[in-house]
Amino acid sequence: MGAVVGHVAEAAPREPQQDRSRATRQRLLEAAIECLAEHGWAGSTVAVVAERAGVTRGALQHHFPTREDLFTAAIEHVAVERLAYLRGKQATLPARGPARTEAVVDMFVRMYMDQPFRAALHLWVAAATEEPLRERVVALENKVGREAHRAAVAFLGVDEHAAGAREAVQATLDMARGLGLANLLTDDSARRARVIRRWAVILDAALAED
Repeated sequence: MGAVVGHVAEAAPREPQQDRSRATRQRLLEAAIECLAEHGWAGSTVAVVAERAGVTRGALQHHFPTREDLFTAAIEHVAVERLAYLRGKQATLPARGPARTEAVVDMFVRMYMDQPFRAALHLWVAAATEEPLRERVVALENKVGREAHRAAVAFLGVDEHAAGAREAVQATLDMARGLGLANLLTDDSARRARVIRRWAVILDAALAED
């Protein structure tokens, strides 16, 4: 019994350290997204991110040994959180019909309207010319893309085995990303709202046919 109690007493002090480690990792991921969105790939060095997060460069590299590790982890972290948020909002959607379809389309378009999307865009651009980074980003995008597709299928109540259904869902996600790109330099909200409404009608009809 004494040995067991001693073991528990010895392990207990480690929990605050684990909490601090998780908090540091969270700060680094958030700082990476902010820096990438504001300064692009070239300006988002390890030193810049560490300074923004309020940690040493050594502490950063303890969690993320390479720059590529840091930024791909940051984008994945945000994508996972965003999809979890959307799934949490599923219960608030209209029950069925055109109103639900439009609400789902609008939800996914909004995924590409925020700071993390701007950060991800900088990462994609850098990956186009940096081969090691490209491999990481392609793998990440494939993973995130699959999760987003599954979520859209679930929200829309689609039978993805029906002819054309999978393509219709993917076209929705591609359109959402395109609207995000159009909004980067100017406020495109008025045109975007019209496009969302019209696409929802087209999508609802296409899914009804299937």
